Amino acid sequence: MQEECLICHAPLEYLQEDVLMECEVCRRSFMSKTRCVRGHYVCDDCHRQGLDAIFGVCLSATSADPIGILEDMMDLPFCHMHGPEHHIMAGAALLTAYRNAGGDIDLERALFEMKNRGSRVPGGSCGFWGACGAGISTGMFVSIVTGATPLAEDTFAAAHRMTARALTAIAEVGGPRCCKRDSYLSILQAVDLAREELGVTMEKREVICTRAAKNNQCIGRRCPFSPANHPKKEAAV
Repeated sequence: MQEECLICHAPLEYLQEDVLMECEVCRRSFMSKTRCVRGHYVCDDCHRQGLDAIFGVCLSATSADPIGILEDMMDLPFCHMHGPEHHIMAGAALLTAYRNAGGDIDLERALFEMKNRGSRVPGGSCGFWGACGAGISTGMFVSIVTGATPLAEDTFAAAHRMTARALTAIAEVGGPRCCKRDSYLSILQAVDLAREELGVTMEKREVICTRAAKNNQCIGRRCPFSPANHPKKEAAV
């Protein structure tokens, strides 16, 4: 096993109904559908410990390549192979690249808003809600840069189109979940929508995964980013 339970590295199990669990890190109690097979549970807040390090990456970045920015965040020690941190990082990478590509936003304020919104999407939402948090994060990105609200018209529609595009791309590949794969898929869709609807052209690169060996549920050649599908190319990330 490469990375499963953050306490003992045993495989995780997902339940169909919530049970009361005590977080092994903060000792607070939560209702959750997720635990390891030995009974350990780590809450989303503790899973995201160290997340504020992404602000340094984003605020110092000059690139308009959101995949590259995401990779820099994924390389930070706090980031795990899977976890709710991706629900914030996907949108944060897009906000940063959008600003660097000429988008008119206050990046620091936008990043704090992304953290606030993304933190409300729980781990496991991909399976339990039918809506991957990384995909939802791209809808948040569009909502933030356009100032959408529940009473808006065009911006309301654009944010929904963004989430729909991201989730469709994720659904076409299928499961089991991979937070890296789903983040890549979502961001690439967002780059296209930002160009088509928002008039901001971010960089779009070919992605070749370098983390497959850390994912016990890697789907191999079924993943569009699998190195096995790009045997003659150097990894781009």
